[in-house]
Amino acid sequence: MSGATMGARSAMSSPIPRLGSPSSSLLDDGVAAQEDELLIIGSAAGLANAVARVEQVAPTDAPVLLQGETGAGKELLARLIHSRSQRASGPMIRVNCGAIPAELIDSELFGHERGSFTGATGTRLGWFERADGGTLFLDEVAELPLAAQVRLLRVLQEGTFTRVGGSKSRHVSVRVITATHRDLRAMCAEATFRSDLWYRIGVFTVQIPALRERLEDVAPLARHFARKSGIALTGVPLVPSSEEIEALRRYSWPGNVRELAAVVERAAILGGGRRLEIAAALGDSVGGSSKPLSSTSLPVAPPANEALPTLDDAMRALIIRALGLTRGRVEGRGGAADLLGVNPHTLRGKMRRLKIEWSVYRR
Repeated sequence: MSGATMGARSAMSSPIPRLGSPSSSLLDDGVAAQEDELLIIGSAAGLANAVARVEQVAPTDAPVLLQGETGAGKELLARLIHSRSQRASGPMIRVNCGAIPAELIDSELFGHERGSFTGATGTRLGWFERADGGTLFLDEVAELPLAAQVRLLRVLQEGTFTRVGGSKSRHVSVRVITATHRDLRAMCAEATFRSDLWYRIGVFTVQIPALRERLEDVAPLARHFARKSGIALTGVPLVPSSEEIEALRRYSWPGNVRELAAVVERAAILGGGRRLEIAAALGDSVGGSSKPLSSTSLPVAPPANEALPTLDDAMRALIIRALGLTRGRVEGRGGAADLLGVNPHTLRGKMRRLKIEWSVYRR
């Protein structure tokens, strides 16, 4: 038996860590490097259904569609599916479809031949070729334009593609996992997403609940992030008090687990790495108020006679709020791009278009 085969079988036979158990850390085994230090932590009740479906589909080669809000953990579950699959010894590649310029999508996904267009100074392997024998995770798949959706469907159906500027049909063996926070059914009805592609990628779906729908997970997640932040800052783990946990539970978490991690890290920084300043950190998250949002303070639709802001105005306000919370930091964990769930290059492009200067928010 080859080493690759043994590794694949070992990955399949090892059970998925149960939530809330001491062994639930994915950093304790070979998945560590792939998980970017993220964990599935919390009570079995919070993610029980999602994890159960992962257990069902991981050993198969079926396409998987992960649905959930930004920051809820779609990439983490995608990596978990890969690590428990027969392709665990192969590559796991993530592509943010929303961050690829429309004119470069074909080149990014399928590669190009030298001289196929201006600037193509050499042959480039696309993401499908790089993921051959492994898993390709297409995040924010709903952002692909319709023309690209047609070409993606062909690869999924036939397993073949042609590089940009090439004539040779190439075959790849890739398991595709897709993810989106958008309603694909509604997009199909609006003809902004192809229904045949939806049927293809949605062979097996996993719905990831928002953090506000599994508040029992807030405490163990907060303790983990506090411990990690304290060790990173001073070498001493921090522990949130019961009052601080309750304050975190009262917040609505529009940014889900990603936002919780940012809030706890900010609280540790505000406390100098020696204590947590949860109230102050939550105050930054809600625009300067020290009062956490409750589940009853979610945005409601404006009156019919009230004018809606334009999409650009709404986007500008959201980006400015994120820059304010991060003191002008765009990239990195806890930066504005991280809070908004977009690629930093995408965010900088939107900032240039909207004429938003990040340095104004440095303080």
